[in-house]
Amino acid sequence: MKIVVTGTRGIPNIMGGVETHCEELFPRIAAKGYDVTVIRRQSYAQDSLTEWKGVALVDVKTPKKKSFEAIIHTFRAINKAKKMKADVLHIHAIGPALLVLYAKLLGMKVVFTHHGMDYDRDKWGFFAKTMLKLGERMGCMFADHVIVISNVIKTVVEQKHKRTKNIHLVYNGVPQPEICSYPEYFEELGIEEGKYILGMCRFVPEKNLHHLVEAFSKIESNGCKLVLAGDTDFEDEYSLNLKKSAREQGVILTGFIKGKKLHSLLSHARCFVLPSSHEGLPIALLEAMSYGINTLVSDIPANKEVGLSPSHYFQCGNIQELSDKLQQIVTSPQQTIQYDMEKYDWDKIADEIVEIYKNLGYKS
Repeated sequence: MKIVVTGTRGIPNIMGGVETHCEELFPRIAAKGYDVTVIRRQSYAQDSLTEWKGVALVDVKTPKKKSFEAIIHTFRAINKAKKMKADVLHIHAIGPALLVLYAKLLGMKVVFTHHGMDYDRDKWGFFAKTMLKLGERMGCMFADHVIVISNVIKTVVEQKHKRTKNIHLVYNGVPQPEICSYPEYFEELGIEEGKYILGMCRFVPEKNLHHLVEAFSKIESNGCKLVLAGDTDFEDEYSLNLKKSAREQGVILTGFIKGKKLHSLLSHARCFVLPSSHEGLPIALLEAMSYGINTLVSDIPANKEVGLSPSHYFQCGNIQELSDKLQQIVTSPQQTIQYDMEKYDWDKIADEIVEIYKNLGYKS
């Protein structure tokens, strides 16, 4: 079975939830003996790799423009997949799903993974939101199988798009934590183990990091600092203002990080905070939970689906409540929490995805 993947900027070490999802999932599927190719957007690939952990990598030139790069890349990727004689085209996210029917007309079997209602993101204008809604509809109508990463999304697909056949709930996953210390990096950042609050995500409006910066500025920090790990794909007014405000408040900005630097921050954070107004099923939250960190997240449906105790939630957009809870966290003893992570096992998730492919009639 030849599987070609599109809808992601690419792997490895490319920022984004879909990118992390693909980076964890497809090497595991390749390890089972399947022929897997991920088609990358060349402008995001910072390497010249043609293979990574058993997954073939094919770069396609795509203009790096926020409003239309995904659809152009998907069109070119589908044509590439056809030339490669793909048995299964696996499309990720609702924007690229706009071209599911095109792939079907070319004779390919299509699996579509719905990662979230991207039209709810603050960064998109009316036209982009309309196209994203149409993409969601096309994916739900014409894909052979639809995968959703949360019950929240499953309900939307079933009720809004009347799709009840060949729809599969397969959660995002999280790898085993790599507990470590990195004293040199902590010294470089000017932080101490257990004395910082961690925010980790892209610098886009719907993540509400500006709320976290404002809430933290209101507390008596008790020696704790705020660390924001991440960046933006497209520098804009929001990201520039966020960084400026953060620096003025003494917030530590790490930029986009992976590997030991990220693992060390996750290993020793006093608390992980995610104040988003929109999520699918946040991998960053699952990662923080896997490290046993105290977590504090907005009460949006995607975050509540994880099933944290009520004390770990605050009303989305309520900066005073967030500030009050941060104050309590920095003045209380540090907590380590054992979360139930069983259903977020990437190896089990890979098995579930392979079974979906087999349902298309391909056995190997």
